[in-house]
Amino acid sequence: MSRTFVTRFAPSPTGYLHRGHAFSALTAHDAARAADGRFILRIEDIDRTRCRPEYEAAVYEDLAWLGLRWETPVRRQSEHMADYARALRELAERGLLYRCFRTRREIAEEIERAPHGAMEVFRGAPLPADEEERRVEAGEPFAWRLSLDAAERALGGFGALTFVEEGEGPAGERGVLPARPELGGDVVLARKDVGVAYHLAVVVDDALQEITHVIRGQDLFEATHVQRLLQALLALPTPVYRHHRLLAGPDGRRFAKRDRAETLRELRAGGVSPADLRREMGL
Repeated sequence: MSRTFVTRFAPSPTGYLHRGHAFSALTAHDAARAADGRFILRIEDIDRTRCRPEYEAAVYEDLAWLGLRWETPVRRQSEHMADYARALRELAERGLLYRCFRTRREIAEEIERAPHGAMEVFRGAPLPADEEERRVEAGEPFAWRLSLDAAERALGGFGALTFVEEGEGPAGERGVLPARPELGGDVVLARKDVGVAYHLAVVVDDALQEITHVIRGQDLFEATHVQRLLQALLALPTPVYRHHRLLAGPDGRRFAKRDRAETLRELRAGGVSPADLRREMGL
């Protein structure tokens, strides 16, 4: 891994950017500049049903308006599916994945039926070979899930998995922390109709782009546990993590696309300047 400080901002173009995105992008950009390092923009557009060209174009426009500069060419995940397929194939060949044919609803119902505390997250197992073959041939949809049981055997346990938190987790976590991938259960790494899921794509990208510091919101703190596991299984380097506070509106709710948070385009049209935003955010 390069010893130069390298960080990134990696939005998904599924809507227009808002204050929360601006805060995260500015925080990462400022950190790279302070360290005389590199700032990378990555477009995480693997969700082809929700990502749109107009949203991606707006990402570039909004970040340029904020005064950010990034390296080119920009990595677009949709153009690098072969990289993720190689990682997925490696995990599958080592027996670390299994096909899961259950729907999200079926899994939620199974967890709900379990005795209290006995099954807080989903952990499954491969189907018998003949049944799996029959269902694959029938064209039934499935997801590739990471088997925590198989991963634990491959690593000889999770006790040695740690990561460095230079920012702060939601409960004030900081320093050298234990990774606890069991908290997430058997996560989905790919679906039949989508070649890769977020967790796998992000660890592959961070390694290929030599990211030394992952700077992102506290809402993604829990994702670090399974991502650290994937780094160990694929022999990928582990970045330093800096999770930052989340911006919230007057009602106390954090800014989010799904809640129709005021976009940067709307703020700009209303006469707000990048300097105004920086002051409001305490940057």
